[in-house]
Amino acid sequence: MYEPIRTKSVHAMADPGDFPHRSREEELDIQLAGHLAALLAVTDELRALTPSTDLDTAAERLAAQVARLRGGCTPLRATPSAVCAPEALHSRAHALAGRALVVAASRADTSVAILAAERMDAHTVAPAEPKHLSTAR
Repeated sequence: MYEPIRTKSVHAMADPGDFPHRSREEELDIQLAGHLAALLAVTDELRALTPSTDLDTAAERLAAQVARLRGGCTPLRATPSAVCAPEALHSRAHALAGRALVVAASRADTSVAILAAERMDAHTVAPAEPKHLSTAR
């Protein structure tokens, strides 16, 4: 009733040596370096708005970790534009540090995990006005 398949599957025809494969660790390194580089860019933006030694130290530590993950290539440092509000930058930095923390934990990189957790704490922004519970009955 059915005619047998005479050609090989497209998946079977592909030679596994045709394209490079990366290990899970290499993929996580790339992802982590990207998150840290983005966090470094936001940190540089914050440094332009509110200079502080804490941000300077954090930027240097982030740059060192990105360079380590990228095999010694130092990250590009752009000139900050300072067009965002500091609260928005802190919120973005907190989210990026959280993503970096998740990836660092999955690859068991304690030095980056500690750095990401410290940056999350530093960028925690209190709400502008406290919210009160209603006393209506």
